[in-house]
Amino acid sequence: MRSNRDHPTPGNDGTEIFPTSMHMNHPTTTQPIRFYHQGQVVDVSDVHPTRSVLDWLREDAHCTGTKEGCNEGDCGACTVVLGELDASAEGGLKLSTVNACIQFVPTLHGKALFTVEDLKPQCARTCQPPAAGAPDPLHPVQQAMVDCHGSQCGFCTPGFVMSLWSTYEQHQGQGTRPTRQQLADDLSGNLCRCTGYRPILDAGQRMFDLPAVRLDTAPVVQALQGLQRSGTLDYAAPLGQRVDRFLAPTGLAEFAALRQAHPQARLLAGSTDIGLWVNKQFRDLGDILYIGDVAELKRIEERPGELYIGAGASLEDAWRALVQRVPQLTDVWLRFASPPIRHAGTMGGNVANGSPIGDAPPVLMALDAVIELRRGDQVRRMPLQDFYLDYMKNALQSGEFVQGLAVPLAAMQRQVRAYKISKRFDCDISALCAGLAITLDGDTVQAVRLAYGGMAATVRRAQQAEAALMGQPWNQASVRAAQAALAQDFKPLSDMRASADYRLQVAQNLLQRFWLETRSQDALAPEATSVWSVMPHAIAQQPAGATP
Repeated sequence: MRSNRDHPTPGNDGTEIFPTSMHMNHPTTTQPIRFYHQGQVVDVSDVHPTRSVLDWLREDAHCTGTKEGCNEGDCGACTVVLGELDASAEGGLKLSTVNACIQFVPTLHGKALFTVEDLKPQCARTCQPPAAGAPDPLHPVQQAMVDCHGSQCGFCTPGFVMSLWSTYEQHQGQGTRPTRQQLADDLSGNLCRCTGYRPILDAGQRMFDLPAVRLDTAPVVQALQGLQRSGTLDYAAPLGQRVDRFLAPTGLAEFAALRQAHPQARLLAGSTDIGLWVNKQFRDLGDILYIGDVAELKRIEERPGELYIGAGASLEDAWRALVQRVPQLTDVWLRFASPPIRHAGTMGGNVANGSPIGDAPPVLMALDAVIELRRGDQVRRMPLQDFYLDYMKNALQSGEFVQGLAVPLAAMQRQVRAYKISKRFDCDISALCAGLAITLDGDTVQAVRLAYGGMAATVRRAQQAEAALMGQPWNQASVRAAQAALAQDFKPLSDMRASADYRLQVAQNLLQRFWLETRSQDALAPEATSVWSVMPHAIAQQPAGATP
């Protein structure tokens, strides 16, 4: 039980004053977390920085429609939708699905939070008034689920409804209708054990046949504009005798200065990994430095000779930018986690995490990507392959952070493939992932990059296999020599996802597949190997607000 001195007292302008005796290195004031929820701006100032949005919704806001299933961002029962200001989005508001169970409440600052409770009230403006004694009308997404029997036990239903609502708003704004496969892709982060998914997909098509009900974005945009700030959100909350801070700067120079001043602070981007540290490992994060409000770190742009991806750019936007230039990467893009994870997570975070089974690093290594690091005002670059030193160890210095990734445009002219091997087709961790690229001079290998994840303590290139191919004819004999060399490059481990023998055999088989797809004569057509090759919409269509 806390003593009186553990509790904050009200301060001026919405701040709260904490006892200075709690931690001499922390400030004595804190700013509230402010966001838009259920038609009004909400001020939150009494939660720990690592309190999840799901727990706040269910226990504090008493919005219990959002459910807890896996509590690790996998099942989608907790799916909510975030709204952010974006001038390029329809209505000036960009909507994105995220998993509430692994998002921390302070990350909501300046955003709008929509849950299943928000849908029915939207009908009040446009739906016909119900007859006397009849229930209020449902939103078309909800009504379609009823009409198509898309809900049985009902536990997962609110998550499906929110994913479908996000799709509904996007396509209504564009004046389009999604295909059944697009609906399946949008719902790949929502799991259901009852329906077999068919009636849910039926509902996704049916919802566009019902009278349209749209979100009125004007009051949301107006509210969010009033929440915009130019400085750092400095939120603090007590934990026993200690105060933990959540620092969220908006400028890159300010972020770099804070990182240098607080090298031990935990960097937070999309929380798609760190959220599990809290939920599953019960880890204490201490002070947090949040990257998600730094607009400069979200930029994706073509610069002379390179595609630059800021470390804060979402996985969805980063993969889309790569796929628009290398369409053969579509498969790994749409199978990388799920839409809610890709909306929240960042490619910079996936690279900085250093997981040996990360899906982005093999692809980026195959494209000769360079990682850009910053410490204060000093910026340096190195090949991505040199960034990883050992298992979960990298070349970052104290106070340094990943600022961005640069992919040479020339490397995108190679023949490139990416292969993800996992137990589930959608939304699963890789047993191994390969990024392969080759340049041919006639039938001779002029340049080759073979990068694998899941085969060693870090993602790395198969240098001996590359050497076996360099300068050789691109034929079956050379491929066999490279396959044999792979056994010298890697000594994989056995674990719950795959055995060592399986990993090595699959890595060799993928090299064979790569040759079959890229050989100069009788190459396999895309439709023979790619599920998405017959769906050009996956590349051509770009959701509102996406970065080109």
